[in-house]
Amino acid sequence: MKQFYQIHNELVSSVDSTIKRELKNEINWNNRLIGIKGARGIGKTVFLLDYIKSAYGNDDKSCLYINLNNFYFSKYGLVEFADEFQKMGGKTLVIDQVFKFPGWSKALRNIYDRFPNLQVIFTGSPVMRLKQENTDLFDKVTPYHLRGLSFREYLNYKTSQSFAKYTIEDILNYHEKIAKDILFKVKPLAYFNDYLKVGFYPFSDEATNFNETVTKIANLTLEIDIPFLQQIELKYLPKLKKLMYELSEDMPNTPNVSKLSNSIETSRATVMNYLNYLRNARLINLVYEGEADASKKPERIYLQNTNLIYAISHTEPTREALLETFFLNMMNKDFKVSGIGKKGEFLIDDNIIFKVGNNKRLTGDSDNTYIVTDMHEVGTGNKIPLWLFGFLY
Repeated sequence: MKQFYQIHNELVSSVDSTIKRELKNEINWNNRLIGIKGARGIGKTVFLLDYIKSAYGNDDKSCLYINLNNFYFSKYGLVEFADEFQKMGGKTLVIDQVFKFPGWSKALRNIYDRFPNLQVIFTGSPVMRLKQENTDLFDKVTPYHLRGLSFREYLNYKTSQSFAKYTIEDILNYHEKIAKDILFKVKPLAYFNDYLKVGFYPFSDEATNFNETVTKIANLTLEIDIPFLQQIELKYLPKLKKLMYELSEDMPNTPNVSKLSNSIETSRATVMNYLNYLRNARLINLVYEGEADASKKPERIYLQNTNLIYAISHTEPTREALLETFFLNMMNKDFKVSGIGKKGEFLIDDNIIFKVGNNKRLTGDSDNTYIVTDMHEVGTGNKIPLWLFGFLY
């Protein structure tokens, strides 16, 4: 245990997060079992250490951070470790990479049932199931998802500002005033294109080769997370990688599943399964016409964020692909997003239509239809600048 406290103290003392994450304010830190999922490279470890430092300081032994990559847990059990920790006065056990432990969900449930005075906060892959199909945890855990940086979070970091987030109702009704208030302090469009290239992942100032780092993250997700949690044999990995590349080169068109199945030499049904694996791993986003249904072909497929497009595709991305990917990524956090059979158009929560692109037009009754414009500082009426949707979280 002494060694784990030493590692904890070194990590907490050294963390210096200058990027403020909105999720920190959204989590109810009083819950007994908190699960934080997030894609690789999003900053889950720094997020945890930053929380520990702000809530407990460096030397409070009632809180302990552990990473299940530690070889210790290849021999010793997690429940037994938690037992020893709480007997020594431990109150909060913070577990990173929990899915690396065999039988992790049963272990967490046993800890929850046996030690009512012990809080557990853990992180894991987005492929993990915490509610659906998880009988051990579905009624015990409070799950959260740590996303990449929103444009607002990126802008705050780059400009040392503290812009607040806005609701979709605020943006629809008061976007002109909001945009002007922001413009009084900073020129957002001076940062927007950089955000599309390097702003979603919180390490743009640290990585020597940003695109290479993002490529490594995508590869690790494909090579480790998906096979480990979806029980896919490693011999099928080249097909998953080829599918990912094919998608990056053909956005945002309606997918031709037959063509994709021929290209990666597998069945249509397997392609559909692979698409859902990639979506669950937060590598792509799928847009369906009507209700989302994993068994039917999606209307459109996008890479999960614009940084991935620049890192994976070997062709210059179209502006159309970048704008729609950004809009969908910002909206996906809190809203149901559907397609309506037209490229560049999205139905939000079944009642609001957004048309992304400067060449779109408003027709007929436009009360619930909005044009999302590119590279405009301020909108007017039902025309709203795209960058402002980056302030939703």
